[in-house]
Amino acid sequence: MTDRQGIFAGDDPFAIARDWLAEAVRTEPNDPDAIALATVDAAGMPNVRMVLLREIEPDAFVFYTNYQSAKGTEISATGKAAFVLHWKSLRRQVRVRGVTEREEGDKADAYYASRALQSRLGAWASQQSRPLGSRGALMADVARVTAQKGMTPGRPPFWGGIRLRPLEIEFWADGAFRLHDRFRWRRETVRGAWDIVRLYP
Repeated sequence: MTDRQGIFAGDDPFAIARDWLAEAVRTEPNDPDAIALATVDAAGMPNVRMVLLREIEPDAFVFYTNYQSAKGTEISATGKAAFVLHWKSLRRQVRVRGVTEREEGDKADAYYASRALQSRLGAWASQQSRPLGSRGALMADVARVTAQKGMTPGRPPFWGGIRLRPLEIEFWADGAFRLHDRFRWRRETVRGAWDIVRLYP
């Protein structure tokens, strides 16, 4: 049994994460849902980039991307990813590691449809992570896609959600004199029971 109280209390790590995110929405000046997403390439070289976390489900975290991008292909190859949410205003972070699956159904369609038209067209036009000759070439691609797809483009087949089902979640909060509070939730499988331990800072 760990001595979890206050902001760390509760039996559901996803509920704790949602509560922390909701608090960050009120305090962070920009993108409280921004995550630093880590993947590895075929040679085992790590990659990290900022992505927007779009939902905390009852048992998973969901973000969206072009499946043909660097992160999309790396996730497809390994089936694994990790990320960290960091809030400077709250002096807290949430670290997550786990296995992935695609979200290509109605939920992905609904999220795509909720985006601004320019973003929907951009998803079609951008060959994400590939070399681009100029900004003008990109804008020409957007104009071409707009002429082809019109004002109600459907979701591209190469674009959709990634659902990360965690095997490990760590909640971290700043402490005086760098004596931080850290609690790690770990399970062997995505349906397994959580083992919770306090970690040294």
